[in-house]
Formats: sequence, structure tokens, C-alpha cells
Amino acid sequence: MVDISKKEKIINAAVQVFQEKGIEKTKVSDIVKLAGIAQGTFYLYFPSKLSVMPAIAEVMVKKFMVEVKNEVDESDSISTQLSQIVNAIFRVTKNYREVLALIYAGLSTDDNLKNWEMIYDAFYSWMSEFLTTAKSNGKIRSSVHPERTSKLMIAFIEAAAEQIYLYDAVNEEEERMQKSELIMFLEHALGIQN
Repeated sequence: MVDISKKEKIINAAVQVFQEKGIEKTKVSDIVKLAGIAQGTFYLYFPSKLSVMPAIAEVMVKKFMVEVKNEVDESDSISTQLSQIVNAIFRVTKNYREVLALIYAGLSTDDNLKNWEMIYDAFYSWMSEFLTTAKSNGKIRSSVHPERTSKLMIAFIEAAAEQIYLYDAVNEEEERMQKSELIMFLEHALGIQN
């Protein structure tokens, strides 16, 4: 049986050490020291320091999903729900921008990038269900393909949030305008009639 608490300690320590020292300079010994575990225990869960990256990414995707599910009120209009999704993803990206930058750097330095789609499966599935319901209720255009569109929407919303919080200087007015333009674009793409 997997001891989740030790794995979580490793993941949390890895995030902290990667942020402090950078990916290249971090050693497994740094991670285990901070986690308060033996080095052999680390290798029970992860074969290398970079193999922790998908686990960190999984934690972040779960944070996105929790925020989105908590934010979306099914009794609201589809436009409002879309705004709620965008706001939740922007909020998580803003609050965890350093961790997300770290994940992208770490995933691109190893073969872990191929795990990305698998990590996002649950989020894609939730978004696909959201779109399927909206489509069957006549709230979006009938030609929307929920499975494909779910991946495009998540990628597009995350890219817009990352543009603000990871690459540009954070500016409240720019943030507001980016969200507004993004929501109008998505409403048009989905065929939402206000």
C-alpha cells in the first residue's frame, strides 16, 4: 500500500527546492532533506528528480478542477458559467505562477511531456461534460464537438492566463481586458447567444 503522506512530502519539498535552487542545481538529497525522509524512500516513489514533475503537474491540475467546480454555478447562464471557468483558471494561474513555470521547465527537460495529456484527462472530461450539457440544452451551437473543444478551451484559457501571469508584468487593467476579450472570443466560438 502506498503511503500518500510520504509521497506528498516529497512533492511539496520538490516544489520548494526547485523554486529555491532551480531544476538543474537541485539534487535528490536536497529534496529528501527538506521532506525529512531517507533517500531510499524517495526512489520508492520516483526514479529521478525530474520524474517528480508529472506528480507536481497532477497536483496543479487538481487545483484547477477544484477551483472550477467550486466557482461554476449551474443555475447561472452559460455566459456567466464561462466567465466563472475563466476566472477560476486565471486565479489558480496567478496564485501558483511560480509552480506552473517550474512544471513547464521540468516537463520539457525529460520524457515527461508525453504524460501531459494523461494528467489532464479528468479536467478534459469535466469540460467535455460541461459542453455536452450546454449543447444538449441548446445553449451552444449544435456543431460543437465537446471532446475536442474541451481540450482547445482549456489550452486557450490557460495560455491567456499564462500570458498575463508568467510572461507579462501583472497589471490589473491588462488582466481585466485579457479576460474580457477571451470570454467574448469563447462565446463567439461556441455560438452563445446573449
